[in-house]
Amino acid sequence: MTMFYDRFDTPIGRMLVVGDDDAVVHIDLPEARRPLAIAPDWRRDADALAEARTQLLAYFAGTRTCFELPLAPRGTPFQRGVWEALLDIPYGETISYAELSRRIGNPKASRAVGLANGANPIAIIVPCHRVIGANGSLTGYGGGLDAKRHLLDLEQRHKPFALSA
Repeated sequence: MTMFYDRFDTPIGRMLVVGDDDAVVHIDLPEARRPLAIAPDWRRDADALAEARTQLLAYFAGTRTCFELPLAPRGTPFQRGVWEALLDIPYGETISYAELSRRIGNPKASRAVGLANGANPIAIIVPCHRVIGANGSLTGYGGGLDAKRHLLDLEQRHKPFALSA
């Protein structure tokens, strides 16, 4: 299977997006703790990842609140379960690691959930930045706390208003 990648500038810096013929498999943030190495057999192809780029740039512009892309994150079944639960956190909202643990049916797994959250290979689209400390503090983020703060501030500025009945 052919792997494609593209790099482009965003308000938080230059991002790397990786995909295959079917889906996005990885997004590397500019200040990633463990930057992804581009394999020699991967092909740079902006056209193959054009829709991911378009949707991410719309997100940064505040005009997109959810993504409609095929995703194929690679991880253990537990990690994939955590990442699936991250997709249910609404735009502009945050939850704690303990709450995320409860949502996956394992309330005593906060530490394991934190590790899985930190291993999320598709940052922003799978919104691991929406998970914060129990006291509301911004805790570790693979792309750096400045990026996490930027993403959360962006979502607060562009959060859709809920209409009350």
